[in-house]
Amino acid sequence: MTILYHYLIFCATGLICSLIFNRLLINFSASLGIRNKNDITVRWSNQSRPSLGGISLFLSFLGFVILYLFLNPSINLFSQIDFTGLFIAAGLAFMMGLFDDAYNTRPLIKLSIQICCGLILSYTGSMIEITAYPLLNITITSLWVVLLMNSLNLLDNMDGITGITTIFILIACLSVNLLLGIDSNQLWNLMLLSVIGSLIGFLVFNHPPAKLFMGDSGSQYLGLIVAFFSIKFIFGANSIANAIPLWQVIIGLTVCFSAPFIDTFTVIFNRIKRKSSPFIGGKDHTTHHLVYIGYSEKKVFYCFTLIGLISALITFLLFWQARSTMNWFSFVALAWFLFAFYFLYKNTLIKSQNK
Repeated sequence: MTILYHYLIFCATGLICSLIFNRLLINFSASLGIRNKNDITVRWSNQSRPSLGGISLFLSFLGFVILYLFLNPSINLFSQIDFTGLFIAAGLAFMMGLFDDAYNTRPLIKLSIQICCGLILSYTGSMIEITAYPLLNITITSLWVVLLMNSLNLLDNMDGITGITTIFILIACLSVNLLLGIDSNQLWNLMLLSVIGSLIGFLVFNHPPAKLFMGDSGSQYLGLIVAFFSIKFIFGANSIANAIPLWQVIIGLTVCFSAPFIDTFTVIFNRIKRKSSPFIGGKDHTTHHLVYIGYSEKKVFYCFTLIGLISALITFLLFWQARSTMNWFSFVALAWFLFAFYFLYKNTLIKSQNK
């Protein structure tokens, strides 16, 4: 009961902090952080809104740290090297995104900082250890961090999409840890619930029609957060006693991250096929194509909510069933991913054929 009580406190605190910070940012942002004045050809919304949601999310994260230290005065969080690595990397990702919101940072600089975030996690104990070669593991970890930071950044192209998608990814990570007991340190579960609460509070202002945008500060920070927890809890399922086979872990990751992976692949593949740069933004994401075939923005939001919900549920069931002698549910998980891929990708072909 005490643990459940703490879970509720930290989730509610994240929610309340996010609601307060977002309301304050909206009230005091007559011009600060407003986007879309000169980039309406890249972003979906044709209205100017402050891109300050990432600030509220990061402040809520700091609020979690303060509350945890207040309730546990005998614990020195920064003596835990994996927490210190996460704290530094999250701050770096947030600051990089904040500068990108203000100054449109060059892609090479962003990539370098994302790699640094991956190296920080690797050298502070949060590394993907799936080979016997440390250098290769560090490389894989850095690539994973870069992939997720960019995937969530690309997915942040319509009101509420990245926020709701991230909520279900984090719920999947939390449920897998509670199921398998990968890490008994309650710090991580409490942090996950706090981040989920802050995202729910953010969605109050970001669901369509949005009053403010997440901005790169939010998407880069969230990309780092989901990279960390997927390394710790999803990849971690392969390193515990009675480990889950690596091939099932990979299927679980693919299903858990269905929405960002499908959108990222679709955008890059279609842009290369059109012989255009995959690094220049545009209104050619899977979300946009749903609107092109007649969906409203709210319906697109509900569609991605359903995809996220089903993906999180299937991820949990996959790991729950993974230790049995019959691995038939892995085929169910793959079938779901292929269905989601077909549903989202086929609409981009319809748009292309109509040009």
